[in-house]
Amino acid sequence: MKNLDGKDKRNREGRGKDGRDARINRSVRDSKTDYTDYMEEKDENSRQIEGRNAVIEAFRAGRTIDRLLIQDGCQDGPIQTIKREARKHDTIIDFVAKERLDQLSETGRHQGVIAYAAAYSYAEVEDILASAREKGEAPFLFLLDNIEDPHNLGAIIRTANLAGAHGVIIPKRRAAGLTATVAKASAGALNYTPVARVTNLGNTIDELKKEGIWFVCADMGGEVMYRMNLTGPIGLVIGSEGDGVSRLVKEKCDFTAAIPMRGDIDSLNASVAAGVLAFEIVRQRGEWKSAD
Repeated sequence: MKNLDGKDKRNREGRGKDGRDARINRSVRDSKTDYTDYMEEKDENSRQIEGRNAVIEAFRAGRTIDRLLIQDGCQDGPIQTIKREARKHDTIIDFVAKERLDQLSETGRHQGVIAYAAAYSYAEVEDILASAREKGEAPFLFLLDNIEDPHNLGAIIRTANLAGAHGVIIPKRRAAGLTATVAKASAGALNYTPVARVTNLGNTIDELKKEGIWFVCADMGGEVMYRMNLTGPIGLVIGSEGDGVSRLVKEKCDFTAAIPMRGDIDSLNASVAAGVLAFEIVRQRGEWKSAD
């Protein structure tokens, strides 16, 4: 099955926003992409790569680059080489102000480019389906829309593993990647549960429907999950706790499932919601294991 993610090779112009540092000039503060997740990753497990030669060699060595930041206006030869390598690997490119790179730089010698390598390699969607076929099981997938918190992503991967899901699918944009924080939050599950990253989640759903998979979306306005048939080949779609699943992705889903709640607030943490729905799917599929 080819092009499951509906890849296009377009790169978007990235714009940063981080109001925590008053020293950042207004043009940077007022831009739109949030890089706070990168700031959180500045620890002993950081996968930050700085400098033109270092970034070029990382691409050529086959490292998976989640995101590439290039100083706006740089057009010289090495930068053009980096752009070509990024496009060849379908890496997201964000063009940002020099002030942003200066703030993010760990070495002070970024030379107009910083790359963020994935802590783990991504799988292909077809690999996930092949795993289900090899086990003789109906596919059970998690699809995550707008999950930007790496702790939530790691927790959901952990839940997916314990629920017996065959894999997790995430979008390339507006989503956390496989950072060191995600790996830690997954409590080791990332070593066993494949994660695929796609360009367009809606197109991926369309392609997976051709494989006989149907999709249930977590939404407070849906049918109570206990009244639904959640057996068979299934994709569970989870959105962020703030915005939920995006409208376009929700429209692609076959059903919406609601978790019955009686409290005073109106939503669960995304990873908790994923766990509740996932284990209702496990219960209905009859794949639970007895305590003995």
